[in-house]
Amino acid sequence: NPAELKAQFKNASILKGNRVVFNIKGNDYRLVTSIAFKYQVVYVKFIGTHVDYDKVNAETVDHSH
Repeated sequence: NPAELKAQFKNASILKGNRVVFNIKGNDYRLVTSIAFKYQVVYVKFIGTHVDYDKVNAETVDHSH
């Protein structure tokens, strides 16, 4: 669940719609995921530099296609 995830990954940001943003390599990169907690499945929606992340909406971005 989101609380357990936040306890394990303190730098994670929990967004609405089960979206979670992870800071990678000292905040140089961002990983945006959508997590189906019930099924323990993580979908990668975006990964890029912090500069690239600033250009997208983390709640809607979907570069998985």
